[in-house]
Amino acid sequence: MANTAVADPESGLSRAQLAKRYGLRVAGERPPLAEYARRLWAYRHFMTAYSRAKVASSFSNTQLGQLWQVLTPLTNAAVYYLIFGVIISQNRHVSNFIAYLCTGVFIFMFTQTAVQNGTSAITSNLGLIRALQFPRAALPITVTLIQLQQLLMSMVVLAAIVLITGEPLTFRWFLLVPMLLLQTIFNIGLTMVMARLGSKIVDLKQVMPFVMRTWLYGSGVLYSVKLFEERLPGWAAKLLESNPILVYIELARHALLESNQQNLVTSPGHLWLLAVGWAVVMGIGGFVYFWRGEEEYGRG
Repeated sequence: MANTAVADPESGLSRAQLAKRYGLRVAGERPPLAEYARRLWAYRHFMTAYSRAKVASSFSNTQLGQLWQVLTPLTNAAVYYLIFGVIISQNRHVSNFIAYLCTGVFIFMFTQTAVQNGTSAITSNLGLIRALQFPRAALPITVTLIQLQQLLMSMVVLAAIVLITGEPLTFRWFLLVPMLLLQTIFNIGLTMVMARLGSKIVDLKQVMPFVMRTWLYGSGVLYSVKLFEERLPGWAAKLLESNPILVYIELARHALLESNQQNLVTSPGHLWLLAVGWAVVMGIGGFVYFWRGEEEYGRG
């Protein structure tokens, strides 16, 4: 009713008509999807610069600084090797278990950290959201870009581990580039989903470590993926073999580990189809899901 009432007696126009005449819009209004994507692209330089600044400052208060970006996955891999390689003796079932394990840990942590940090991408930036008008999708995308930069630094160490443990340098290593691109798209979509959910469910951040730990055990990071076929019913094994993180880990192992070619969960061609499918579904689906909640972020 308020929009149809005359707001300007001289012109006889309502508030809605006046807003249309002068090009005014509701603050925080959700634009059409194509327009939203265009605006987000315009902020690409902001996202890359912001992510670099975050990486540079993330370990500024520690003595070892950014070296922790490499030490963290290495320490995790060392602990897992002690438990699963030495105590449980999984190294007897997997050739070059050290490189096998490190590859899984490094790739898994890329998604794990992006998802966990993405859960609070909105709630931890409420001041920025309420002060400035920009596509809120820039925040979860920045979270993923931060983790991608840290992963790329860690990949240098991973490459050294793979070579030191006896793996040859082959042209298949170039397959890491499209694999990481697909995983990054997948992570961006998933991080957007978690960012919107996290803005609604405050306690979600406390639950995510348990969810990610379960996902870790179901992704073949710590043991041979052949155990799925040996220990589980056929349908359950197929379900786990389609797990997106397992798919990206297996592609990384296919690229880096000559000793693991006979132990892939399925054929490389099938893995690539799954990798592309997960990137497209999660990338587009997560973007649309986040866009639909654009007007909600920072309210209340």
